[in-house]
Amino acid sequence: QMMKFAWDNYKQYALGKNELRPLTKNGHIGNMFGGLRGATVVDALDTLYIMELEEEFQEAKKWVEKSFDLNVNGEASLFEVNIRYIGGLLAAYYLTGEEVFKSKALELGEKLLPAFNTPTGIPRGVINLGRQDTWSWGWASAGSSILAEFGTLHLEFLHLSELSGNPVFAEKASISQVMNIRKVLNRVEKPQGLYPNFLSPVTGNWVQHHVSIGGLGDSFYEYLIKSWLMSDKKDSEAKKMYDDALEAIEKHLVKKSAGGLTYIAEWRGGILDHKMGHLACFSGGMIALGAEHAGEERKQHYMDLAAEITNTCHESYTRSDTKLGPEAFRFDAGTEAMATRLSERYYILRPEVVESYMYMWRLTHDPKYRQWGWEVVKALEKHCRVEAGFSGIRDVYTTTPTHDNMQQSFFLAETLKYLYLLFCEDDVLSLDDWVFNTEAHPLPVNH
Repeated sequence: QMMKFAWDNYKQYALGKNELRPLTKNGHIGNMFGGLRGATVVDALDTLYIMELEEEFQEAKKWVEKSFDLNVNGEASLFEVNIRYIGGLLAAYYLTGEEVFKSKALELGEKLLPAFNTPTGIPRGVINLGRQDTWSWGWASAGSSILAEFGTLHLEFLHLSELSGNPVFAEKASISQVMNIRKVLNRVEKPQGLYPNFLSPVTGNWVQHHVSIGGLGDSFYEYLIKSWLMSDKKDSEAKKMYDDALEAIEKHLVKKSAGGLTYIAEWRGGILDHKMGHLACFSGGMIALGAEHAGEERKQHYMDLAAEITNTCHESYTRSDTKLGPEAFRFDAGTEAMATRLSERYYILRPEVVESYMYMWRLTHDPKYRQWGWEVVKALEKHCRVEAGFSGIRDVYTTTPTHDNMQQSFFLAETLKYLYLLFCEDDVLSLDDWVFNTEAHPLPVNH
């Protein structure tokens, strides 16, 4: 019902734009996708299909067939286009077998390839989809590329090259390109075994030593364990990189607060910043997913760690007046699991916490995870539902929150999908057969 409400309002007021602005009842285009349109359509396809909202799925499919134009000019984030558009199209194709999704994914995938033309083969973060030139984000230090961005291409590009059957594409893109990224990362020295967030695409060296399991780093780690799972556990290099990285994270970043909450701190050149971002809350689910396949004695250890981190993220929700969690929360000066800065008190319909609830439920069947998920459903309905859709809020610590007038596409792709799956039987998108990309788009395991 929430999905249908979100979709119907998007369709009515913003179809073809990237997101719905539910308060002003219009659409938003933004500048992340380089002139591409319909981000909400492509992000919502698989969720509509899984939820059996057939009429709505057909509306979305028709838009992709008739109106989705790939001949655009503009600066696009390689990462965002890959996880939302390529991921969404691939998942829609694998779920339905409809050729239109496959051909659009391959056509768009080809437009992303020039980003890899750098001295190291580590792609730059921004690509002009029309002119095919690329550059790095102006704000990323010294023209560097970002770990979570170049480290979150593997799942999608592997499927692109498999589907294309075009050896040039395969050579150019996935197989050698994303494998080359690993080569560079294996070669470069890692401080304490940790992966900093910024790497130069020219020299292949780290640009500064900021390490985070939240934004800028997050999905790099997720794609290591998921690459291994998607390969039907054959990609042992990915598994080893994941195991080693997790060991370093546990050794240097995992901390316990005075109140007994386990959290993952950020690391700035050797100095710990005792804060955890909402984005880092996906890690409970990731660690649980990886624990399934650790040795017996490590397995319980990692399941416990996953449960503790998920519990901490739940606390960040429970300790707010809206029962929704802030963008970042801290563990210092007597504060635990709460945002201390005004600039970190917002909630933009993010999925990471319910994502971990879904994995924890599927891997333990402890009923508290469904209970926690239901708390989120009620909070979203109470505080984020507005007359024409769902909106993020600017401060989770007030029960009369101001809305930010944005229904993010990932709310339909991820937040509602993970909540739905939390209450489904385990065989709906079984974790044995599907791996979710970092935008919650299911890709098949290569059995």
